[in-house]
Amino acid sequence: MTTKSTGYETEPSGSRPGASTKPQTAPGFLYAALRVFDLSLGQMLWSRRTIFMLLVVGVPVIMALIIRFIDAMSGSTMQVNGVVMDGPAIFGMMIWMFFLRFSVPVLSIFYGTALIADEVEDKTITFLFTRPIPRGAVLVGKYLAFLMSTLIVVLPSVMIVWLLIVPMRGSLGTSFIDLVKDLLILATGFAVYGAFFAWVGARFKRPLMIALFFVFAWENAAMLFPGYMRRFTIAHYLQGLVPHAMPSDSAVSLLQSVFQEIPTLGTSIAGLAIIWAVFLWLAARIVERKEYVLEQ
Repeated sequence: MTTKSTGYETEPSGSRPGASTKPQTAPGFLYAALRVFDLSLGQMLWSRRTIFMLLVVGVPVIMALIIRFIDAMSGSTMQVNGVVMDGPAIFGMMIWMFFLRFSVPVLSIFYGTALIADEVEDKTITFLFTRPIPRGAVLVGKYLAFLMSTLIVVLPSVMIVWLLIVPMRGSLGTSFIDLVKDLLILATGFAVYGAFFAWVGARFKRPLMIALFFVFAWENAAMLFPGYMRRFTIAHYLQGLVPHAMPSDSAVSLLQSVFQEIPTLGTSIAGLAIIWAVFLWLAARIVERKEYVLEQ
């Protein structure tokens, strides 16, 4: 029995008259992104970058152990410029200094810039793009895998620090709501920094140096000087969320007084939402249109 081609599949030439064949349709954008997410999550969690991530988030845990040991041995209250520091205040400062200003941007750099760059370097990008799915869905799916893998590793570290630090002249029960807020802020930081660095990785050929310059040079300089330049940083808008998660005591007020022009909560949420949406859309659009030429 002979066969004839329909362009999508073959069917027997002797099939009954009137029988129609449905052409194969490409999956939707969201479905394709979730499929890429499912395939990429395990690869990210078992990659060498996860070891680096564990080392980064292990630093606050070690610091918390040292602080707790010193507090137990000395038996005296910790003070900064004559202001008594209790557990919740110390934890709030660690969230800002160790996590939001270091761990979140650094991990977002090494994961976000590599979402597409690693596929190009390993020469596997062609295998992904030959699938009948939108190209932008590949980036979005890998971006979602980055978010999940970083949260899986980082959030337990935050919980350990919280359990070690907050009981120092503080109460776990009264600080639990603040902990939930801190976790949401960290997740927001990963989402926004990740979207921005996904765009950097898709747009530039050597994205790592550009991303490191943005975090350690531009953001630090813009945050130190008064004026409008800080509005072009992600840290400025994250800073507007931090006071709402920190206990409102004199020690935290001392920390906040170092910075000026803290944006309001509404301004921070709107700014972060715009940055996230714009740069994730730009990253997906670049991947859709860019021609990737693999070096031999």
